[in-house]
Amino acid sequence: VQLQASGGGLVQTGDSLRLSCAASGIIFSIADMGWYRQAPGKQRELVASITRLGNTNYYAGEGRFTISRDNDKMSVYLQMESLAPEDTAVYYCNAVIDPRNRYWGQGTLVTVSS
Repeated sequence: VQLQASGGGLVQTGDSLRLSCAASGIIFSIADMGWYRQAPGKQRELVASITRLGNTNYYAGEGRFTISRDNDKMSVYLQMESLAPEDTAVYYCNAVIDPRNRYWGQGTLVTVSS
């Protein structure tokens, strides 16, 4: 199983970024997907999730983030708007097939300069 996250980079306050996570080795259509982030010195936190049925939940971002998925492309996305320095973190995608089968990607770094 591989989850390949991409799309991070160095941006300025107020910019937008779209993160992508391409999955392989799993039946993507039955996976619940999530984006997490870990800022320097902090614990990893859940940012947003999307179920296999497409239901979304947001836990960070204050309405600035949108999670989506494309089952045909076996990918999940995180559109981030109005980025702020506090959004600086390594962003990870996560796939959950069932409680015993959870997978992590390698992370993509987002740095927002002030």
